[in-house]
Amino acid sequence: MSAKTVFPGEELAEEEEYEASEGTYVSNGKIYASTFGELVLDEDACTAKVMTPNPVNSLNIDDIVYATIDDTRKTMATATAIARSGTDRCISSSTVATIHVSKISPDYTNDVSQEFRKGDLIRARVIGIKPSLQLTTKDPHCGVVRSLCGTCKTELVVKGKNNLTCPKCRKSAPRKLADDYGDVVFDD
Repeated sequence: MSAKTVFPGEELAEEEEYEASEGTYVSNGKIYASTFGELVLDEDACTAKVMTPNPVNSLNIDDIVYATIDDTRKTMATATAIARSGTDRCISSSTVATIHVSKISPDYTNDVSQEFRKGDLIRARVIGIKPSLQLTTKDPHCGVVRSLCGTCKTELVVKGKNNLTCPKCRKSAPRKLADDYGDVVFDD
């Protein structure tokens, strides 16, 4: 492998010798850099790629994200992805997501409002990116990680398997909870 710093538009190699990979594009049989970074010509894999020092924080299949529930309907919830787990950088791709009723829980769910409420903070896994961002919370570590009472805005506490209750006004509501609800620490 060899490495050097390259700039966008710089010719890197012939398409006959290498296959274009991330950070590159092909035009007229030649491979060019599409971004600033370090050129990596991998002789074993016959690939040319440019590794940028500050890569775009875009979402991929199986990424874990934190999102807020924006709305619920009988068969679907809409959410806004606010962070990708493991990074504190803003997400650069689309953050508007949907969660189909069949992707919420491994158990049968017939009404999304019995699992999520508007304003809930959830942890979810990305299962689709195109044509739109799609999430699932079927995994045990996914689901609601923080929820506030709809009446008094006090943080709800776990009461039962998939039930939350308000310690202040004593109202309770079902949710699809993450296995660590109440133990999630968020940095300020």
